[in-house]
Amino acid sequence: MASQTTDECDKVMHLNAKDRCAFVKNTSDCNSGDSFINYIHVAFCLFPSNLTPLAVTLCMIWLLFLFIILGLTASKFFCPNLSAISTSLRLTHTVAGVTFLALGNGAPDIFSAMAAITHPHTAGLAVGALFGAGIFVTTVVAGSVALVKPFALASRPFLRDLIFYMSAVYWTFVILYRGTISLGETLGYLSLYIVYVLTVIISTIIYNRQKRSLNSTVQTAPQAPEYQSSDTSDDEIPPLNARFIPHEYETEYTPLLPYSESTSHILLSSLNPIDSSKWRRKTTKWRVFKILKTPLEFLLLLCCPVVDPDKDDKNWKRPLNCLHLIIAPVICLFAFQSGAYGDFMIQGQFPLWLLFLLFGFFLCAIVFCTTTNDQPPSYHPVFAILGFVTSALVISAAASEVVSLLHMLGVVLSLSNTVLGLTLLAWGNSIGDCFSDITLAKQGYPRMAISACFGGIIFNMVFGVGLGCLAQTFQTHADVQIELEGDLPWVLAASLGLSLVFSFIFVPVRGFHVGKHYGVFLLLFYFMFLTVALLTEFDIIQFKH
Repeated sequence: MASQTTDECDKVMHLNAKDRCAFVKNTSDCNSGDSFINYIHVAFCLFPSNLTPLAVTLCMIWLLFLFIILGLTASKFFCPNLSAISTSLRLTHTVAGVTFLALGNGAPDIFSAMAAITHPHTAGLAVGALFGAGIFVTTVVAGSVALVKPFALASRPFLRDLIFYMSAVYWTFVILYRGTISLGETLGYLSLYIVYVLTVIISTIIYNRQKRSLNSTVQTAPQAPEYQSSDTSDDEIPPLNARFIPHEYETEYTPLLPYSESTSHILLSSLNPIDSSKWRRKTTKWRVFKILKTPLEFLLLLCCPVVDPDKDDKNWKRPLNCLHLIIAPVICLFAFQSGAYGDFMIQGQFPLWLLFLLFGFFLCAIVFCTTTNDQPPSYHPVFAILGFVTSALVISAAASEVVSLLHMLGVVLSLSNTVLGLTLLAWGNSIGDCFSDITLAKQGYPRMAISACFGGIIFNMVFGVGLGCLAQTFQTHADVQIELEGDLPWVLAASLGLSLVFSFIFVPVRGFHVGKHYGVFLLLFYFMFLTVALLTEFDIIQFKH
């Protein structure tokens, strides 16, 4: 294990209140170059010492909005554009499910882990978030699904996903134990997911061939109408999250006669985040939350295009899409690396953002003059790539803010980054998936929900750690050093390993039938883990080295 170096910024809480601001300004570990706002400066310099609790409260509220931005951007912009790209590339459902859709579902987790692991002093956030989210999803979410809807698991996909996830956890544990990882080891670590994807594809091909062979031998069987069963076949790869459930088409609101909208009306209606027909049917709680999200959704609609292959017009909004060509490139420039190139001057004279703006105006004029409001152009799928890049950079920027903000909370509250990762960061990124999977189970799709629990987190762990280490390797041109704080990371790794081993033994012994006993045990296991983790954090439980 590499020697650990402490975060010098943690010492600020041991100083007198009047000396803290000067210490923060003169300590490099307190400088947050990876985010727009230096939250440690805000807490200790912008607010007087007696108002530090107010600063923490405001930062917690801002943290909530950052999580909303992450979830909203991923579900409404990042995921649909990824789905449109996979459709344009004519990918099968299996390939799309374990590549593009897995990336869409895990975007907040992956970008948060990448932002954390690229900075030595916040690597504990990535470890806590990835292991914490893994334990949360495989115990709380999986246990809740089993309680809501007892069912029989698809044996081969479950064992396949569990074995690959256990391999990823073990490999990650080895990396953390050694405290360093080279470029070759990083590429090998990332290749684990490539092997997983190939295994999924090959097993699906074999299953489909066996199925066709079986159907061809049973010619005399009466043909029954096909229907969607709640029990998917062994090697069918369902969507990894409820975000990809098809849209509800409100046919009763479709006009009987066609009509042509004006350009201004199209622009105003496409920028309205509230669907009046849906608003009337929803509960008061939904409406209040929608009002809170509306300003954020309006800004995202203004800068990020969305292509929807399921709609007749592919979601082509000519005036808004032309506006996207002006705004999206500038947003990408300012969101990339938290605005590092926002004030860049070409040869010291011409601002780069102005060049992006002028180029956007040029493209906007060409598209507006060569298209119509009613018919999307042949190059409309290109807007999906623009929307994907823009939403990805917005998610990356928001994830960097989350990591920087959690680092500040760790300093002020004297908590390790690992415990903040396994609680606030893991819960914030996973709670949406929890409700989505439980809803799927209630609707009669428990296998789909359980596939989300074990399939998506493989992608999150491998790419969250792997891409973060890869980015840091290219930045420093040296092996990545991963610093861990105390005994808590080992409690995390051991707990996740125990939960996976239990599922690997218990589920096959029960004939792949899971019910209330399995669900209750998983929930109790999580609460026991959380108790041990918090007691370890506060040194009530100590482990001998």
